[in-house]
Amino acid sequence: MEGVILAAGRGTRMRGLTERTPKPLLKVQGRPILEWSLRALRPAVRRVLVVTGYQGGQIAEYMAQQRIFGDYALVEQREQLGTGHALRACRDALTGPDFLVINGDDLFHAPSLRRLAATSAGVLAVQRQDGSEYGVLLKNRGGHLGRLHEKPPQGLYSPPVQVYVGACRLTRDILDLPLQLHPQRREYELTQLVTDYAQTRPVSIVETGFWFPLGRPEDLAAAQSLDLEGLMFA
Repeated sequence: MEGVILAAGRGTRMRGLTERTPKPLLKVQGRPILEWSLRALRPAVRRVLVVTGYQGGQIAEYMAQQRIFGDYALVEQREQLGTGHALRACRDALTGPDFLVINGDDLFHAPSLRRLAATSAGVLAVQRQDGSEYGVLLKNRGGHLGRLHEKPPQGLYSPPVQVYVGACRLTRDILDLPLQLHPQRREYELTQLVTDYAQTRPVSIVETGFWFPLGRPEDLAAAQSLDLEGLMFA
């Protein structure tokens, strides 16, 4: 199976930290975020694609010297049009019928990614008391994913709620679905694409043992003191 890391964004919420450095190369405990992503994917996939955009040359230089994946490819997202558009850019570079895709600015639990890879199609989830800052996973009658409700109003769903954590196992026919432009953000979002995909086949929901998003400078600072070897790989 192949893996896809979405690493094209500008990281605007990181403020000055990403002025000259792409967000995936910001360091957590002395290692780039991208290195933690590659290590988390390694047990589940044989080949990895890294979608680049902002400061993509630096990511290319890092990938040329890393030793986690010998078999990899870089895919350039020439316009920053959202995560759904970034995945669509991988159409010609993907060689197999299925793949894992993860956000390039989160820390994931490697055993949970392996469990996700074992599904025929699935999304990774974690429980939160308030889903208003996330994509809430709503199940259909069969217990599979019905749709993703992105950032619902606070209190709409009774806690705890299952939220999407930016990792999914997909088949390449998702690349044939039409992209829908988000009316406010003016981007083609992967969450909408996955919702549409879930109307065509059962999509399992897999609970993860650990997930740590790195959206803001304070998240990056907090991650420096975590036991990441234990939390991500045990």
